Amino acid sequence: MKVGFLHSLLRKEEKLLLHEFRSRKGVELEMIDDRELIFNLQKDHFSFDVIIERSINHSRALHALHLFSDAGITCVNTPEVASTCGDKLLTSRALRAHGIAQPPVSIAFTEASALRAIEEIGYPVVLKPAVGSWGRLIAKINDRDAAEALLEHKKILGSYHHSIFYIQKYIEKRGRDIRSFVVGNECIAAIYRSSDHWITNTARGGTASNCPVTDEISAISLRAAQAVGNGVVAIDLFETDRGLLVNEVNYTMEFKNSIETTGVNIPGKIVDYVLKTAQE
Repeated sequence: MKVGFLHSLLRKEEKLLLHEFRSRKGVELEMIDDRELIFNLQKDHFSFDVIIERSINHSRALHALHLFSDAGITCVNTPEVASTCGDKLLTSRALRAHGIAQPPVSIAFTEASALRAIEEIGYPVVLKPAVGSWGRLIAKINDRDAAEALLEHKKILGSYHHSIFYIQKYIEKRGRDIRSFVVGNECIAAIYRSSDHWITNTARGGTASNCPVTDEISAISLRAAQAVGNGVVAIDLFETDRGLLVNEVNYTMEFKNSIETTGVNIPGKIVDYVLKTAQE
């Protein structure tokens, strides 16, 4: 079986996956650096049985997945999953369509309408870029003064992405949230991400500890994965008095801090799924 490994920088996660692929008999692995990749839409022909996508850049990943898929190559994840998970608005739409609990969200397209939306939700709120990761460029807004200042900054930044205002009701996390990992039809593991700061991403200093995969965590994680198109995804969950809420779904998930923490061979599970998907 020939596996194409689409990547840019090789982080710890990619190195762990490469080790797993190279340990499997009958697997021919070819590295595909998205910084050197060229598609010829008139002549493209690829010999891969499957592509696993591990690019850091969302735009490169999404377009490459579409083009490989158009050429008849099985992709993990699919371009549809990448498209939905790479945009928080599209993720929220998918969750709503499947009746999955999430924090209240409003979308606005101008400074004035965004301010109205914020005050309709009620302070505090969290303002996020629709496309982005690692907890970057998100802001907790506690009052009108902060809202007016941040919205003006967004307007002056001027890019298309900053003109889409994704506004989420702030949920008190009591110092932690949950990240669960779904591979295919199984929720394989989960961690608590804890921090004194309201942002608990491990990329921003949050610490990981094992979270037992309860029936509730497994059920909502699998439903969220199904809502975005299944595959290999990580689900960010908030604990509330009314049950779990889905915050985000991530499609090129990081897991280096979660293997020893959970005792689960996450890269091994991913490789098993990729090879099984190619065979099917």
